[in-house]
Amino acid sequence: MYNPFSLENKTILVTGASSGIGRAIAIECSKMGAKVVITGRNESRLKETHSLLKGEHPDYIVADLSNKEDLNRLSKSLPNLNGLVNCAGLTRVLPFSFATRNDFEEIMDVNFFAPAELSRLLVKSKKINKGASIVFISSVSGVYCSAVASSIYSSSKGALNGLVKGMAIDLAPKDIRVNSVNPGMIDTEIFSDSAITKDQLEEDIKRYPLKRYGKPEEVAYAVIYLLSDASSWTTGSNVLLDGGYTLL
Repeated sequence: MYNPFSLENKTILVTGASSGIGRAIAIECSKMGAKVVITGRNESRLKETHSLLKGEHPDYIVADLSNKEDLNRLSKSLPNLNGLVNCAGLTRVLPFSFATRNDFEEIMDVNFFAPAELSRLLVKSKKINKGASIVFISSVSGVYCSAVASSIYSSSKGALNGLVKGMAIDLAPKDIRVNSVNPGMIDTEIFSDSAITKDQLEEDIKRYPLKRYGKPEEVAYAVIYLLSDASSWTTGSNVLLDGGYTLL
């Protein structure tokens, strides 16, 4: 049956696949027929993700992408790719006046420098095939809006979206597309260890016209579109996925 969103015969790397959005992306891509390579820092959770993939897939690769040695090892061990999903990320809630340079550097290393350098290494070594798609998981924060005590996170995601625009232009002659998905709040464990309380999250949900946070699978569906041939004329785009949050 004809399906322009199929990922059959595509090999795709998903970073940050040990939990949350990254795990959902890896699983949903496998359901669409992709051969999925997954990487993350937590081996036990990465192994669990691997067990949930549909079909046959290469073994998972444990790597901390903010570690230069791990980054180089990963880039050299990968097969040629038809798709790259840069999903690994951290958040930090801290008022700007208390945010030190070290705080900014830690988040920027994971959210910006690591995916930028991984993408560069793979392009430079010709591990990204002609016609491939690179997708960054960004955010509404730092691009369309921000929030109290979110200057660090917003900075990292704003930088990502600027990177996408420049990469899309530079890689177009190689027929490599580059886009980002910009979700609003997604129902994951990202704030489970933060200072944000359950009551604060419930109050925040009321600010969404659809009266709920997004699901990891809903981000995965947008990523599948950008990885598939259905989006073959889409590059340099920042896909907004926010339940109407930025309308108000």
